Amino acid sequence: MRLFPLLLLTGLSLAGCSTLPSTSPPASLGTGPSTSLGTGPSTSLGTGPSTSLGTGMVSAADPRAAAAGAEMLRQGGSAADAAIATMLALNVVEPQSSGIGGGGFLVYSERGGAPVTLDGRETAPAAADPSWFFKDGKPMAFEEAVPGGKSVGVPGNIRLAAIAHRQYGKLPWAALFAPAIRLARGGFVVGKRLNFALSRGDDEGSNVAALTAEGRALYFGTDGKPLAVGTTVRNPALADFLGQLAQRGPDSFYIGPNAQAIVAAVNGSPRNPSKMTAGDVATYDAKPRPAVCGSYRGYRICGMGPVSSGGTTVFAILKQLERFDLTALGPRSPVSWHLIAESTRLAFADRDKYLGDPDFVRVPVAGLIDPRYLAQRSALIAPDRTMASASAGMPAGAPVVAVGAQAEEHGTSHFVAVDRWGNVASETSTIESAFGSGLMVNGFYLNNELTDFDFVPNIDNVWVANRVEGGKRPRSSMSPTIMWGPDGRVRLAVGAAGGATIIAQVAKAIIGVIDWKLSAQDALALPMIFAPGDTIYLERGTYLETMAPQLRALGHDKIGFRPPLSFKGNAIEYKDGRWVGAADPRSEGAVVAE
Repeated sequence: MRLFPLLLLTGLSLAGCSTLPSTSPPASLGTGPSTSLGTGPSTSLGTGPSTSLGTGMVSAADPRAAAAGAEMLRQGGSAADAAIATMLALNVVEPQSSGIGGGGFLVYSERGGAPVTLDGRETAPAAADPSWFFKDGKPMAFEEAVPGGKSVGVPGNIRLAAIAHRQYGKLPWAALFAPAIRLARGGFVVGKRLNFALSRGDDEGSNVAALTAEGRALYFGTDGKPLAVGTTVRNPALADFLGQLAQRGPDSFYIGPNAQAIVAAVNGSPRNPSKMTAGDVATYDAKPRPAVCGSYRGYRICGMGPVSSGGTTVFAILKQLERFDLTALGPRSPVSWHLIAESTRLAFADRDKYLGDPDFVRVPVAGLIDPRYLAQRSALIAPDRTMASASAGMPAGAPVVAVGAQAEEHGTSHFVAVDRWGNVASETSTIESAFGSGLMVNGFYLNNELTDFDFVPNIDNVWVANRVEGGKRPRSSMSPTIMWGPDGRVRLAVGAAGGATIIAQVAKAIIGVIDWKLSAQDALALPMIFAPGDTIYLERGTYLETMAPQLRALGHDKIGFRPPLSFKGNAIEYKDGRWVGAADPRSEGAVVAE
């Protein structure tokens, strides 16, 4: 791998990122690092940690998708080729989470060099306006807005794949589709996560009850029950369409019969019909965006900029913690998790107020990641008590906007690929809720990404940054990230699934690797704390759940609990001269080497 000078990487930052002095909390508060973490949940739907070594490799949420990407690597493909093949295969085997009916973000490093970030987020139809999700003069309930046509944005994943392939691909476009076509036509076995999603009804962001007849026929038996784990499913409609897309190229997704079918499905939906046009679909394009980069303890962290809220928010969580000695505290200290929660609360307050589509609203990215501003925010954090409330700050360049109501996010899948030349792809893909809008076209589900907009567009005569507008992209929590070490090498590529918890999962994994000296595998397996506001959420079945009394003693009087299935991360790290893959033990994730 070619080394890339850290000095040159620094030049890509949207703001200078100097290292803050480290200030340890009182020694009596720390417990010291633990050598026996016992980090995983007590039960798991997955196959356990999966780690592989090799010249190139793929980490994904499903072993069949990881194998699809690794197949491209063996054929001489790049990390971009592997990522595209992985995304297509995930569409088949993990239809509830991601696919070509949705969108995604890609962070790419060519030969360990400067990050390129591509925005494949979905867009609202031109006819959409701030009252898009109003009914009888009032905002719709989230659950009412999800199913049907209005929640569907123009899908972006194929345009994203086309740009990545054109710039970084080595194999023919059609070759990338072969594994997914085999899986769709030959059949794939229903796993525990898909069965679980099918069995949930409409609870916790699932959209099973809204599935159209085509989707129900695929995944439900004649008795009306979800297909059991181990059942083989074939999706010939998807196989046929993927074959056409492979031969005709990416434009055939956006112009012609498929585009017409998307428009007909969303506008003709019995629930919440849309006003999408063929022009909305035809004019969609994925976009390169400036990467959000900054320094944390000498490591270079680069993520996705707006319309993603991941890059700024992950970095804010980390930078606000830099003055605390998390290494001395260790992962078994309640104070460590208290500090992480407090930093998350502050970062999410800024996220909820300022993040939106930069083509429509002024997003103060440079101000949000300015070390001086984050030092001021960090000063609000105390190791022995909880902030009474966490409200947004006033970073440089901040516009006058109102704080929107936080939209709930659910679905998604993350995958990482590295190749023999040292190229690294970190990509997150989603259709939003489980099974998206419930609408199916050509064997794939259409997203419900537009419900990531804030439904209430104006508060006290002040506009909300993330309001609905025609052609706009809704704010996202997807946080694909690449991290460089002090030596200038790529050290870690990481990301996660799980809605707004993605940001916290990625920040936790980076803390695990940098501060607690864990492998990427052990860092992903660490228990989860999520603090998007005054209530903090602890992962059930982990030692964090048993810390609830100690966290209450520090002032966290609003504590909720989330199941392990809420979280799902994937990573690849460069360690001891070789690539090492990692997959979240809570998931069915796996790593497959070239």
